[in-house]
Amino acid sequence: MATRFRWVILSLLFFATTVNYLDRIVFSVLIPTIRKDLGLTDLDYGWINGAFQLAYTVGFLVLGKFIDRVGTKIGYLVSILWWSIAAAGHAVAGSGVTLGFWRFLLGLGEAGNFPSCIKSVAEWFPKKDRAFATGIFNAGTNVAATIGPPLIVAMAAAYGWRAAFLITASLGALWVPLWWRLYDRPDRHRSVNAGELAYIRSDAREEEPRVGWLAALRYKETWGFAAGKFLTDPVWWFYLTWLPPYLYDVRKFNLREIGWALPVIYLAADIGSVGGGWISGWLIGKGWAGGRARKAAMALCAFCMPVAATAVFVPNPILAIALVSLATSAHQGWSANLFTTTSDVFPSNTVASVVGIGGCAGGFGGFLFSAIIPGYVITYFGYAPVFILMGVLHPLALLTVHLLMGRIERVRS
Repeated sequence: MATRFRWVILSLLFFATTVNYLDRIVFSVLIPTIRKDLGLTDLDYGWINGAFQLAYTVGFLVLGKFIDRVGTKIGYLVSILWWSIAAAGHAVAGSGVTLGFWRFLLGLGEAGNFPSCIKSVAEWFPKKDRAFATGIFNAGTNVAATIGPPLIVAMAAAYGWRAAFLITASLGALWVPLWWRLYDRPDRHRSVNAGELAYIRSDAREEEPRVGWLAALRYKETWGFAAGKFLTDPVWWFYLTWLPPYLYDVRKFNLREIGWALPVIYLAADIGSVGGGWISGWLIGKGWAGGRARKAAMALCAFCMPVAATAVFVPNPILAIALVSLATSAHQGWSANLFTTTSDVFPSNTVASVVGIGGCAGGFGGFLFSAIIPGYVITYFGYAPVFILMGVLHPLALLTVHLLMGRIERVRS
């Protein structure tokens, strides 16, 4: 009977991704309090988030290559130790400048999460299961955004906003020994028997060409993935970072009301993350080609986004929350499939590097369209133009992915 240890590995990826986003969202959840304490403006908030995005952009390139070079076990360990220390550093910030410094360091470390996770999934799951597995670990982002806000608000109310950063940062310390003890490649893992290894390799090729980091840039598929990330990552970042101040300033929610609204929104994102990955896997099981199945699931998600963007115009706050929930759900379904295209197209020894290239593009898009530009647009024109922009980026990305990635088939050297 085949073992099923791959699900233990996936649980570790899910937990680490949850911690990753908990450390990330403390700032945005508590911005009404931090803003008053440190005297920050919307422009300051945009630039502080920009510091994170800039570092996240650079970190993807550096850590993607680093993880392919040293392996997932060590690469992921280094990443989570780095970002946990940076997250704790927020507690000593006394100005917008020092907050920006710690956000920059946090972005560098957190950039290692997705290259590590996608590479691990490529090592531990056959092609037909990868989008579903990606959807599961990626749901950790939404679990963090669901359970995090009320817990963060409660921690800040009881101990102050600085303590909230320290408490969430300490969770990384719980993950490190588990990862070190339990993770290895499946072909040399003592808890994996021949039956499970055969299943993991059931659609693997006998010989895979090694595609280097620079060589990957010569493939249009790399640029298709990067363009998809550049155009759609800003949407997620916008909803993650600007939704709390939007609810506070425009919808007049107080901190407790924000604490219940955000879990609803990101619970919907959980459903979209897992459901989006399941849809393409189900279509593959029905005989669809992998690339066709991925693009069908992505199209379904992409065309939800213009509808969701009308949230800014509806007067009813409950309907607005429902529409924003549609946006987060659809984006995460899109993301689960877009990430999986890298392991569909490239050999496993190159996946982290390609994810790093795409993540760099996504970070740069986030820097422009969800950090710097919104700070100015919102200050002078309000939120409506930014919501409209977020509604059109996914359909544009779908067209770009289709043109550059084609059938989403394995590259040949």
